Amino acid sequence: MSTDRRKFIASTACALGAIGATTLGAQDKGTSGAKLPLQAQPKRISNILLSCKYGMTKGKSIEERFESVKAAGFDGIDFDDCGRYTADQVRNASYNTGVFVHSAINHSHWKKRFTSKKAEDVATAKKNLEHCIRVSHAAGGSGVLLVIGTQGDGKGEKQADFLERTRKNIADLLPLAGALGQPILFENVWNGMFYDGKGGPNQDCQGLIDFIDSFKSPLIGSYLDIGNHHRYANMGSWIRTLNKRILKLDLKGYNKSKTKWAGITEGDIDWADIRKALGEINFNGWATAEVGGGNTERLRKVCDDMKRALIG
Repeated sequence: MSTDRRKFIASTACALGAIGATTLGAQDKGTSGAKLPLQAQPKRISNILLSCKYGMTKGKSIEERFESVKAAGFDGIDFDDCGRYTADQVRNASYNTGVFVHSAINHSHWKKRFTSKKAEDVATAKKNLEHCIRVSHAAGGSGVLLVIGTQGDGKGEKQADFLERTRKNIADLLPLAGALGQPILFENVWNGMFYDGKGGPNQDCQGLIDFIDSFKSPLIGSYLDIGNHHRYANMGSWIRTLNKRILKLDLKGYNKSKTKWAGITEGDIDWADIRKALGEINFNGWATAEVGGGNTERLRKVCDDMKRALIG
């Protein structure tokens, strides 16, 4: 080997070593030199992990509220108050308490909607969703929940044009979602989309499936709320039909005979069939309670209700 070649290899090795040290330092410290916290990890590994919404908790600080979630026995939390916090604040609270943040929820999605015809509303909706994607990524989460908008925004438009306009608005966020590994997950809600609000109790979810599939992207899926459409459909059937499109679950109860919301296990949802359907599609992931919250004792009861519903 020539002397020049030896010098080149030696200098290259030194340069790579310097780059490696710089990279490790950048991962370990922020621009101010302070050590950056690592994300918390869920303590229990199971096919279904249990969480609640941040908005269900009580406490004087974000850390106090996270601690209440941990004391109640949940595996993590779904952060639904992104508008009031930065990504660093949520990540730091997760690190300081050891509570895993598995997802973030797009704030103000009922007011600033992707279905809106107003350019300024859509711009704000995109900004809000971008923030939530960054919050979930910073905290170690794996997706964001999005209410798409309302069917009323499509008044005067052909349905195909309305859905295509909405699809394009949401698709603009796919590059960021892909870069940060955060799927955008649609929640089925009473917004007039993909179901008939005046229809019967056995409606299918083909419209929702078609919209999800129109993106042709693994970064678009379903955050299925078991309870939201129990009035209009058999949710076990929805689970089997949506299948692998379902990445996360929301839980609440509903009483069809009384047409009113109920505790998770207090309505008339067929949880035995729900468990069977989830097993058939081999669901592995997070289920989040979306019911009335309160102190740690109240959260503990909700966690127990979820176990009875999903584990039996």
